[in-house]
Amino acid sequence: MAATYRGPPTVSCGPRTAHQSSTSGVAGEVVHSQPSAAASLSGAAGSVTGMTTPTTPTSLVARSPEDLLAVVPIVLGFVPRDSVVMLTFGARHTFHARIDLPDPAEVADAVGALLDPARRHRVRRVVFVLYSDDARTAARIARALSRAFAAAGIDVLESLRADGRRWWPLPAGHGEVPGRGVPYDLSAHPFAAQAVFEGHVTHGSRDQLAASLVPAPERVAAVSAAVGEVPSVSIHLAADAAWVRSTVRRHVTAGSAPPDRDVARLLVLLRDLRLRDVVWSAITRDDARDHVCFWTDVLRRSPTELVPAPAALLGFGAWLAGHGALAWCAVDACLEADPDYGLADILSQLLGRAVPPSEWDRETGWADVFDDPA
Repeated sequence: MAATYRGPPTVSCGPRTAHQSSTSGVAGEVVHSQPSAAASLSGAAGSVTGMTTPTTPTSLVARSPEDLLAVVPIVLGFVPRDSVVMLTFGARHTFHARIDLPDPAEVADAVGALLDPARRHRVRRVVFVLYSDDARTAARIARALSRAFAAAGIDVLESLRADGRRWWPLPAGHGEVPGRGVPYDLSAHPFAAQAVFEGHVTHGSRDQLAASLVPAPERVAAVSAAVGEVPSVSIHLAADAAWVRSTVRRHVTAGSAPPDRDVARLLVLLRDLRLRDVVWSAITRDDARDHVCFWTDVLRRSPTELVPAPAALLGFGAWLAGHGALAWCAVDACLEADPDYGLADILSQLLGRAVPPSEWDRETGWADVFDDPA
């Protein structure tokens, strides 16, 4: 096996200034990739990119099961547990996907959650990695996946089970692997070292990734105190739109964090969907990573009732940047605060259908409505 993977875009959100689940019901994430000139496979070899990014991504050449296991946390952004991970090859829009390990009654839904986007994007070949301590459950899921994908004309190049300490081929008994499995330790793997060197952040679990968005109480308290000094509604819509646009643009460009009073004003104004859309329409694939840093900071300073807008804007920026798992975490945070928030529903559909960021069309110029601040 020799497969070239390209890692996720580097998102380093450290301060540069002194102030610092799907429609099927199966929970999971989709991570998109750029098309690659070397995206064809022969047998068990191929090329795939890890995440959409406007810059040159990390290149990782996998030649063994251990290499595959090292690739997965890097392209997802976290170490999966009790999960099914699918790596795809040969599609115009290559993507990787993770779903929660399904219960027996949910296996058919889980297979569909992976097969539907694979067929939609005309994937030709896949690799599955099942993270589970339960050999029988993993084998049953792997068989269901193999049958369904074969029936759809998609080749399953490899299926593995891993429990964090050992890996096994699926079906069991395949190859020359002992029944007790093959030990592995990714902590010193060259891919992990390369990812750290290049600034990629890999969380220990999806829960850790989600926890990175949880508001910090002391920072929320500071913004909450400032919210009381902000008018509850926009009085001069055009002027407020100009302020929102310029404030966000300034801090996104500089990589800086706004003071509490500006965060408070921004959060209150973004409750007006017209003003939120001024920001939404300004996020592009070129600056999506910078928006991820900005809105992560704002979200972690947001009182609960003001969480939906920054969470949804973070999710949209994360999707455009190729961080599918982070986008889902932001959607979850938004819907927890407001189950009916429309932008979160749009994001859920984009993520659940594995729509690639390259297909996003922003023909509607919301920001242009407020060009005249008078």
